[in-house]
Amino acid sequence: MAMKTDPAPWDWTGLFATWFGCGHVPKGPGTAGSIGALLVALPLAAMGLPPWGFLVLAMLLLYPAIAASDSVAVRSAQKDPQIVVIDEVLGQWITLAGASVLNWRSFVLALVLFRLFDIFKPPPIRRLERIPGGAGIVLDDVLAGVYGALVMAVAGRFGLY
Repeated sequence: MAMKTDPAPWDWTGLFATWFGCGHVPKGPGTAGSIGALLVALPLAAMGLPPWGFLVLAMLLLYPAIAASDSVAVRSAQKDPQIVVIDEVLGQWITLAGASVLNWRSFVLALVLFRLFDIFKPPPIRRLERIPGGAGIVLDDVLAGVYGALVMAVAGRFGLY
């Protein structure tokens, strides 16, 4: 039996893991996933969700993100399929949770910081990629988000956004 290379569009794990299609952007799916996370965060912040609320959301979605990522990885026979961007969503929200205030500058800074930490993977982020399955796919981005949140917190203390 041949492995599917892409989840069926009606499959919840595929929809969730690709953050409702963001992972199918041909160039820069990770960045598309981060922007998709911010597009959900903007109205939530406008409705009054505080920065720490994004950490709560990320933690609530952690297990489903790991399960969906694992499912897509198994079905595509890839260790870390590029179409899986739910990990970027969680990492982006965790970075945003470090903000002292939510405004357009904090959103831009959170996007830049998370993408830099996700791309360059300072120690020990890269080691987390070695964890098998969905946990390895998601946890490195969670730690990149923690790094981003710490920088956001320090930048906020100095009024840099």
